[in-house]
Amino acid sequence: MGLEILVADDEALIRLGLRAMLEEMGHQVTLATDGREALRLARQRAFDLAIFDIKMPLTDGLQAAQTLSRTAPLPIIFLTAYSQTDLVEQATDLPVHGYLVKPVQPEQLAAAIAVARKRFGEAQAAEVAAAERRLVERAKGRLMAQGMSEPEAHHLLQRRARESRRPMAAVAQEILDA
Repeated sequence: MGLEILVADDEALIRLGLRAMLEEMGHQVTLATDGREALRLARQRAFDLAIFDIKMPLTDGLQAAQTLSRTAPLPIIFLTAYSQTDLVEQATDLPVHGYLVKPVQPEQLAAAIAVARKRFGEAQAAEVAAAERRLVERAKGRLMAQGMSEPEAHHLLQRRARESRRPMAAVAQEILDA
C-alpha cells in the first residue's frame, strides 16, 4: 500500500520529478513550494513521510523538519543539491532519517524511504520503551516510599502484571493513579 508523502522543494522541476517517481512507486504525493507551505499542509492532514529540500525560501527544510519533529513526528528525508559538510552536520543534529544528494534515481529514493521508515519506527519504539521504563521506575519509587525495598517493589509489579496478564507499564500506571 502506498504512503502519503509530503514533498517540499522550491524548484518546480524537482517537485514534479519527485512526484512522478513516487507515484510510479504507488505513493500519494502532496507538493509544497517551501517549508512554510509544508508545515501548513502538515497541520491540515497527517503524512507518512516527508521529503524536504534543505535550502528553500521563507522556511527552509531544516526549520521545517525541526518543527515537524516536535508537532507531528514522521520520517523525514532531506533531498538537496548541497553536500556541504556544514549542512550535513546541521541535518544530523535533527531527527531526520535520510539525506540524499540531487539528482536522485528511483532506486535510491525507494531505498532511502525504506530505511527512513525503519529508523523512524525503531526510534518511536525506543521512545515508548523509555517512557514505559520511566513509568515503572516512578511506580517503584511510590512503593518504596511506602516501605518496600527496590527488589520487593519490582517483584510486586512483575507479579501483578503476570497475574492480570497486562504489561508492567499498565500496572505501574494503576499504582500511580491510586
